[in-house]
Amino acid sequence: MPDDKKNYYITTPIYYVNDVPHMGHAYSTLACDVLARFKRLDGYNVLFATGTDEHGMKIKQSADKLGMTPQELTDKVSQNFRGLCSAMNFSNDDFIRTTEERHIKACQHLWNVLVERGEIYLDKYAGWYAVRDEAYYAEDELRDGPNGKKIGPSGAEVEWMEEESYFFRLSAWGDKLLDFYAAHPDFVMPETRFNEVKSFVRSGLKDLSVSRTTFDWGVPVPGNEKHVMYVWIDALTNYLTVAGYPNNMSEFWPANIHMMAKDILRFHAVYWPAFLMAAGIEPPKRVFAHGWWTVEGEKMSKSLGNVISPYALLEKFGLDATRFILLREVPFGNDGDFSHANALARINSDLANGLGNLAQRTLSFIYKNCEAAIPSPSAFTENDKALLQKAQAEMLQMVRVELDLQKFNKALEAIWDVVNAANVYIDVEAPWALKKTDTVRMNTVLYVLCETIRCLALMIQPVMPDSAAKMLDQLKIGAKERDFSFISSAHALKVGTVIDQPQGVFPRLVEEKAA
Repeated sequence: MPDDKKNYYITTPIYYVNDVPHMGHAYSTLACDVLARFKRLDGYNVLFATGTDEHGMKIKQSADKLGMTPQELTDKVSQNFRGLCSAMNFSNDDFIRTTEERHIKACQHLWNVLVERGEIYLDKYAGWYAVRDEAYYAEDELRDGPNGKKIGPSGAEVEWMEEESYFFRLSAWGDKLLDFYAAHPDFVMPETRFNEVKSFVRSGLKDLSVSRTTFDWGVPVPGNEKHVMYVWIDALTNYLTVAGYPNNMSEFWPANIHMMAKDILRFHAVYWPAFLMAAGIEPPKRVFAHGWWTVEGEKMSKSLGNVISPYALLEKFGLDATRFILLREVPFGNDGDFSHANALARINSDLANGLGNLAQRTLSFIYKNCEAAIPSPSAFTENDKALLQKAQAEMLQMVRVELDLQKFNKALEAIWDVVNAANVYIDVEAPWALKKTDTVRMNTVLYVLCETIRCLALMIQPVMPDSAAKMLDQLKIGAKERDFSFISSAHALKVGTVIDQPQGVFPRLVEEKAA
C-alpha cells in the first residue's frame, strides 16, 4: 500500500549525448514512466526525471572533429533525447542537462561539502584510462587487444595517463557501505546484481580520482579551475539537482528508485552512496539495474547492423503496443531477446484477441441490443461476483505488489489474468444466447463485463495511456474518474449511460511478407 509520505521520486540514468537514442534508452525510461504514471494514479506526488550527461573528453573530441563548440554539440544532440520522450509519450516532470547553471551550482556545492569534511584531497594519478568509458581500470581488469593495445573490461581501448588529480577517500567507505547494504537488503535489485556489488566492495576499494586536467569541458572545481570534475561525480549529482539541492530537498529526497542498465551499476551502487554518506546525505532507497537486449538471439551492435531504433518499433507496432511488448516479454531484471515474430504474436494474442476483442464484442453487443445504454443488472450470481472481485479488488492490489518490486511482466500478467477470466466468462455466460431466452440475465452479464472492462482500462493506463483513454471514453468515464481510487464497487458504472458506436482500440497486426 502507499506509504504516508505519498511522495515518489524516480530517475532514469542521464543519457550520454555522444550517442543516438536506441531501444535500451527507451526501455529504461519506459520503465520509469510506467511507475511514475502508476504512482500518480495511485495518489502519489511524483517527480520523474530524465536528461542528458553532457561533459567529458569524448564530447570535447567529437565537437572538435565537427568544428563545433562542445556546448553547440550538446545543445543539438540533447534534443534527440527530448524527442524520444515525446515520441514514446513519456511523462517526465524534469529534463536535466548537466550543462545547466542549476546543476553546476549543485555539483560545486557538493564538492565543497566533501572538501570541508576531509573526503577529497589533491594528489597525482597514474593509470590505465578508457576515454570511451571515462573510467580508469586496474591492471588485472585489462586484456590484450589488437595492434598491441590494451582493452578494458567493457571492450574499450585504454591508454596510460598521468595527471594531478583530486581524490575521494573511497577506501575509507568499504565497511560503511557493507553495513549500509546489510541494513537495506533491497537497496540494489535484482538480488544477483546486489551480490556482484557486495563482492566488489568486499574485494577492497581504492581512493577514486574525481577530477581531470587533460581537458576543460566539465564542471570547474571550486578554487582550482585548471581541474574539472570527473564525469561520474558530475553526472550522478544530477539526481540531487532535480530534487532541489543544495536548497531544501525534503519533499523528494531520498529518491525512491534510480533506474539504469546493469553496465553502470557500480557507479550508482558503490560510488554514489559513498559520495552521499560522506556529504551527510541519505542514499537513495533503491538502485535497479535491468538487463540488456539482444535481437533475434544476437547482441545489438552497429557492426551487425541490428541496433533497433525505438522509432522503427513505433512505426511497425504503434506507440502503445510498443510500450506493452517491451515490458511484457521479459522479467525486468534479466537480459532479454527481442524477436519481431514473438512481439507480433504477443500483440495479436494479448491486445487484439484478448483485451481488444473483449471490449469490442461486449460494447458492440450493447450498442446493438440495449439501445446503446449500459444495462441494469439484477442479482449477481457467484460467477458474476467472482469476476467483479477480481476486477474491482484483487487486480490493483496484485499490480501494486509487483510494480513495487519492478516486476513489470508479472504486473501485466496479473491484469491479463482478469482479461482471460472475462473472456472465459463471456463464453460461458453467452449473452448472445441469453438474448433469446433471458434478457434480464443477459443485462446482468453485460453489466458485469462492462464494469470489468472499465477496471481493466483504468489499470492499463500507465502502460498504454492512449489506448486506455479511448476505452474509457467509449464507456463515458469522466476525466476526473480515472485514478485508482475509482477501482471499486463504490464507483461502478452508472446504469443507463449511453455509449457511442464502439471502435476497435487494438488492431490485429499482419506480418509483412519478406521481399
